[in-house]
Amino acid sequence: MIIGERLRVLREEKRFSQGDIEKRTGLLRCYLSRVENGHTVPSVETLEKMSRALEIPLYQLFYEGTDVPAPPKIRKARSWGSGGKDARLLRKFCTLLSRTGESDRKLLLHMARKMADQKPLSENNHIGPTLLPLSMGQKQRSLLLTTIQNDCYCKRPQPQ
Repeated sequence: MIIGERLRVLREEKRFSQGDIEKRTGLLRCYLSRVENGHTVPSVETLEKMSRALEIPLYQLFYEGTDVPAPPKIRKARSWGSGGKDARLLRKFCTLLSRTGESDRKLLLHMARKMADQKPLSENNHIGPTLLPLSMGQKQRSLLLTTIQNDCYCKRPQPQ
């Protein structure tokens, strides 16, 4: 679809002249002619002015149907811990943290924060057991800590 042709069709359906649109939008008649003939591509701001002048919603400039189009289905981005191995690990952390005392939880979260701020060690280079998997990136570790702190550990309201 060429936007200029669509604008001309809509203008003629409403029985407006280019002069009428010129008065309603402040756009020059010669500019409107260039747009309708495909010599110029209008900006989004210009299309908004045109839709207001034609008394139609902006989407109708791009949609030829008579019914309102269905909104697009937007997939939610998977967050860490929403499924699979990540969810099992998060559930395990929550279960274990719910069994620990307040001072132990504070100590664990402090240690985990320190680890999240560090670069991950390679598998061949690590010393002793680690709290967080080595394959986890820094963003994932920080997100895990935030999730644990918010969902499993502190059910108190966050400061605003």
